[in-house]
Amino acid sequence: VKIIDSAALNYTLEDLRRELKSFNPDIVGITSVTSSIYQAYAVAKVAKEVREDCTVVMGGPHVTFLPKETLEECRYVDVIVKGEGEETVQELAKAIEKNAPLDEVRGITFRKNGQIIDNEPRPFIKDIDSIPFPSRDLLPIDLYQFNGVKYATIITSRGCPFGCSFCSSSRLFGCRWRGRSPRNVLEEIRIIHDDYKIRDIELMDDTFTLNRKRAEEICDEIIKEGLDIAWSASSRVDTITRRLAEKMKRAGCWVLYLGIESGSQKILDSIGKRITLEQAKKAVKTVKEAGMQVLGSFILGFPEDTIQTIKQTINFAKKLNLDYAQFSILTPYPGTPIFDFALKNGLLLTKDWSKYTVIDPVMKLKNLTARQLKSLLQKAYLSFYLRPKVIWRWIKDRQFIFVKDAIKTVVNYVRGR
Repeated sequence: VKIIDSAALNYTLEDLRRELKSFNPDIVGITSVTSSIYQAYAVAKVAKEVREDCTVVMGGPHVTFLPKETLEECRYVDVIVKGEGEETVQELAKAIEKNAPLDEVRGITFRKNGQIIDNEPRPFIKDIDSIPFPSRDLLPIDLYQFNGVKYATIITSRGCPFGCSFCSSSRLFGCRWRGRSPRNVLEEIRIIHDDYKIRDIELMDDTFTLNRKRAEEICDEIIKEGLDIAWSASSRVDTITRRLAEKMKRAGCWVLYLGIESGSQKILDSIGKRITLEQAKKAVKTVKEAGMQVLGSFILGFPEDTIQTIKQTINFAKKLNLDYAQFSILTPYPGTPIFDFALKNGLLLTKDWSKYTVIDPVMKLKNLTARQLKSLLQKAYLSFYLRPKVIWRWIKDRQFIFVKDAIKTVVNYVRGR
């Protein structure tokens, strides 16, 4: 088995072609999100050019929700793995090795005799402790850095019971939350820390704090082991408590991502977020008092948004005591309820998936033009980050590199580069 992280290695298609020729694989697996799907198609084409009889398998959220369309769009892809792939890929590889029919492999869509066959879905993995840890020895681990510091990522849970209109997580991983045991999580953290000498870790769970008891137990294990790590996580504003925040801080958590989404209660209600602005204020205060930094995430361009509600969101972000804010344009990704809504009502401005980047408007709104929305996104970043108190805090905390990069990014964005 060989893993090629083309992005980390900065590979061109010709670099990839050279690697594939050298390895001569029987199966080529490709993962992709919506915005990079055309690049994934190009990789599939190269794989078939190198070895016509290899089986090209593609997975990821985009193809999970558009399996037939993917196979119709790209003739170089043979099989789509839908949803969780750990068990499906093993079963698929064994079938290919034995040259057996693929009709009984659950969780795939594939070509057969010129037709596209969509097999029954595979049940979600109940015990995710049973999933082996990632084979990081097969990855260019030293290349995963931010500002010169090596870091690693971990996923400690799957599934989400909330079903927000802009998110596909509950459909991709199920509405039932499934968490790894604290001991299992700690074992992977220890391997990252001890074997790979990495202390910066990002927990990629949708909501690490959803099960507060388990989150506290993970923190207790880290503290008990005395692991010197710095980590980050994501939370809803209604699942973080003072007790948990303080314990997370003691365990090494330095920044918490909060999905706030809007500064308008009307908009929050319309998207099924099930939180209040008061809960958002309280959560930010709780996390800051515990000694952690806060990144607030906001989305502009919901169906009911107006210029006024987006201005409310920008002002709300500035009033909160946030260290960082992330503003995105609502992007109706396949698999989200908002995608289904937009498709049904003819609201998609384009199905050029490369435009689905969260900085380009791709959905028609009744109250805003695409130009207005783009302008409001620029205003959000400029008005939040180019405030004297924000710049002074960065300078005071000696975040000179971050200040330089942040200002450069904002200026380039405004110039359209």
